[in-house]
Amino acid sequence: MARWLPRSTDLTRFCQKLNRVKTLEDDMMETSFNRCLSTIDLTLLGIGGMVGSGLYVLTGTVAKEIAGPAVIVSFIIAGFASLLAALCYAEFGARVPKTGSAYMFTYVSVGEIWAFLIGWNVLLEYMIGGAAVARAWSGYLDSIFNHKIKNFTETHVGTWQVPFLARYPDFLAAAILLVATAFISFGAKVSSWLNHVFSAISMGVILFILIMGFVLAQPKNWSTQEGGFAPYGLSGIMAGTATCFYAFVGFDVIAASSEEARNPQRAVPRAIAFSLGLATGAYILVSVVLTLMVPWHTLDPDSALADAFYRRGYAWAGFLVAAGSICAMNTVLLSNLFSLPRIVYAMAEDGLFFQVFSRVHPRTQVPVVGIVVFGLLMALLALVFDLEALVQFLSIGTLLAYTFVAASIIVLRFQQHKGDVAAPGASGRPNTEPHEGPSGGELKEYESFSDKLHLVDRDKSKEQREPGQLKAAFEPYLEFLSDFYPGEVVTVAVVTLMVSAICLCSILVFGNTHLHLPTWSFSLLLVLFSLGFLLSLLLIWAHEQQHSTQTFQIPLVPLSPALSIILNIYLMLKLSYMTWLRFAVWLLLGLLVYFGYGIWHSKENLREPRAQRVSARYVVFPGGSLEERVQAVQPSCQPATGLPDTDTDDCKR
Repeated sequence: MARWLPRSTDLTRFCQKLNRVKTLEDDMMETSFNRCLSTIDLTLLGIGGMVGSGLYVLTGTVAKEIAGPAVIVSFIIAGFASLLAALCYAEFGARVPKTGSAYMFTYVSVGEIWAFLIGWNVLLEYMIGGAAVARAWSGYLDSIFNHKIKNFTETHVGTWQVPFLARYPDFLAAAILLVATAFISFGAKVSSWLNHVFSAISMGVILFILIMGFVLAQPKNWSTQEGGFAPYGLSGIMAGTATCFYAFVGFDVIAASSEEARNPQRAVPRAIAFSLGLATGAYILVSVVLTLMVPWHTLDPDSALADAFYRRGYAWAGFLVAAGSICAMNTVLLSNLFSLPRIVYAMAEDGLFFQVFSRVHPRTQVPVVGIVVFGLLMALLALVFDLEALVQFLSIGTLLAYTFVAASIIVLRFQQHKGDVAAPGASGRPNTEPHEGPSGGELKEYESFSDKLHLVDRDKSKEQREPGQLKAAFEPYLEFLSDFYPGEVVTVAVVTLMVSAICLCSILVFGNTHLHLPTWSFSLLLVLFSLGFLLSLLLIWAHEQQHSTQTFQIPLVPLSPALSIILNIYLMLKLSYMTWLRFAVWLLLGLLVYFGYGIWHSKENLREPRAQRVSARYVVFPGGSLEERVQAVQPSCQPATGLPDTDTDDCKR
């Protein structure tokens, strides 16, 4: 029976396949897309993705049912929390100007299977998000005409009473998605121009709301007679923060568009910062005027802004608000349809998804097959499915992507720069030319150990250390960590940090409610997992990291990404168990696709090293940490298939 069990070497090779990272091209600016988007184009795409129907619906809902006028504080905290994730995307978008967003960022730093699962979840997130916005767009327009479209459809087409299907087919929602798909397929410049038009109208309406709102503001609506500024207390503010956090999830469209940016190293970080700042300001100011115009407890959650103007005697303003809401939803639709095919293209280009989706139209320079196919699928979802039960998928997919991107930032920041290790010459023979070594000095390779071997004795305290190595100040206390490869300890510490964060957040969320832990055990577990999180953080900080002035870098690493990780995990655990169950089913489907297709067609298979004869060579690093530091690269002494046994004798000699 033992012969049927896999060997340890086979298991090791299989795990290496799952965790292999993407090899980036030397020239990352080379692309089959059209690099035509400026900083303004990317900024408006980000604003369009964030300032959607949430501005017109979410503000009123949170103010009335969750936080009261303190929804303002909820948006401030949510904006700061989103900033942590956005800065991670900004650094990756500048360093890796390739389409794919969170999928690409995870692939280049964490591993292949994790990248595929992130891309697989983001794919569903965009599909459900676009279909849900289309149905909201249809319902909002229908309400303006007193639901005549809905009544006509129910009368002449009929209604359904089937689980997971909508009550009636929404032809208007499907039609708007098909029209948007047609415009997106014309190219990035056409999509950007259309987004400019709708964004300009939406921002004009927001400006009107703010001016009129401050004119009609009544400070007494925040007084104690109306319940005060924070009627639900701190718990209401934090619950409102969790809801408001999802209003800012659209900024990743900027990272997904980085391969079409003219100067992504500068445009992507600036566009993310500008769009997130403007979106946060819009949400905060609209919340201020809304809760000052009318008492917060009298708001209509479904159409708070339009109803507020109507009650103050400006019914005509409701039409402007409706126009702004429809334009804002149009920008969200364009954002979803713009990002989704590009992420699918990135997965197909890497061989992890079906190759047909990697085709780029020669004239429009967009992945037209992905745009058409997923536009049709999105329209089908909007036409027949009940999306209310599936909308929470948006939350879990987004938060999981944020978590992995934050972890990827830490891993990548403490990795060695590409090209730190010398490679043989193109002819397969050892290269005897000098190269730049990891310490910045000259690296020399010799045919034999005794051939002109020069060693340099340098003071250990003055040694310039590589990223991922232990800092000199901590070496006397953590000397046992010096034996590991650069970055190896950091990777283990990141895994430990994430496990500690999951355990800590689980205790916070479920400790008193589901687990019914006594006070002493609740406090003990809280302290233990908090210590595990902090010690992992300190262990990461004790190592050298990359410092670059050429592209944007998020400050306070690893603290900033670690805070983003623990916040995202906390919000994920607050979701319902049915969401997690559906998420698990979707993950299983993704694993079937990966193991059935992706792992076999991955382009990294072509880059895996093959067995070959290598002459013995010695690499000398001047400025090493030892008085005599020599790295010997020896060939294997096992005879390869088809080679004479004399090779083994050579190795013995």
